[in-house]
Amino acid sequence: MSPILTDEHPYGEEWVYQLKWDGFRIIAWVHEGTVELYSKKMLLRNNSYPDLVQALSQYSGTFLLDGEAVILDGATGQPNFQLMQQRDKLTDASLISRAATRNPVQYIMFDLLRLGDLDLRGLAYEERRAQLQRLTEAWEPPLYLADEFEDGDAIWSWVVQQGWEGMVCKTRWGKYSEGKDHQDWFKRKTILHFDVDIVGVIWKSGRISSLVMRRGEQYFGRISSGLNERVKTRLRQLRAHSQQEDYFCELPEGLRNADVRWLDIPLEARVSGRETTAQGLLRHPRLIDLGGIPL
Repeated sequence: MSPILTDEHPYGEEWVYQLKWDGFRIIAWVHEGTVELYSKKMLLRNNSYPDLVQALSQYSGTFLLDGEAVILDGATGQPNFQLMQQRDKLTDASLISRAATRNPVQYIMFDLLRLGDLDLRGLAYEERRAQLQRLTEAWEPPLYLADEFEDGDAIWSWVVQQGWEGMVCKTRWGKYSEGKDHQDWFKRKTILHFDVDIVGVIWKSGRISSLVMRRGEQYFGRISSGLNERVKTRLRQLRAHSQQEDYFCELPEGLRNADVRWLDIPLEARVSGRETTAQGLLRHPRLIDLGGIPL
């Protein structure tokens, strides 16, 4: 079940509010100590998060949890998506073990979909929440029950002041519905996050000045905020012999007269921004993660 993006949060006694945790969505299936962790695309992630597997395996019974795996920044106490992205890309068991010690993953649980033989998805959210509270009452870190709030204005003000990503709004009676075919979960963000492709490097006066973003098949704008010399050094080493036509049928207006060198292989990136324009460009973009290159 995915929350629907909204510009204004809903009001009313039927709504409750939670912080939006900036990490990776994880479904956890536990059956008498055997644990299976699944990504949002339902890929098995046990090898990536053996620490969470171990933590969940301590609890008996059969249950299916929905939650967010996050790494908290030691300096700010906030979820750090870049650290989470780096952790998720590790495949070597020894590197994963060291990363788990250095930056442990927390699992923030916010829903219970199955308990024993009972499928709870057809129950009202407040009933699922009550059963989740009872199930996890004595559980210990790194497993946490997501906090819930009654005052949407107050939590939104706190989110803005503290610089969190946003909040999620849920109806008390809503059932658990796959995808976004519902009106029961909404999310309001202070900062938008996007997964994009970096397809070109823009040079100015003999130096790298910015990057070209593409989202889907569309030009998404330039980005320079978040670049540092270490990243620029790596970018200089990449092959850039492609042509504009390999990415765009026509040269985007924002790239006219720019010295663009088109990458042979696009780089996956995660970026943040305040909003998208009517032309489909990202305003105030900032680079969060770039193809595994440390920022």
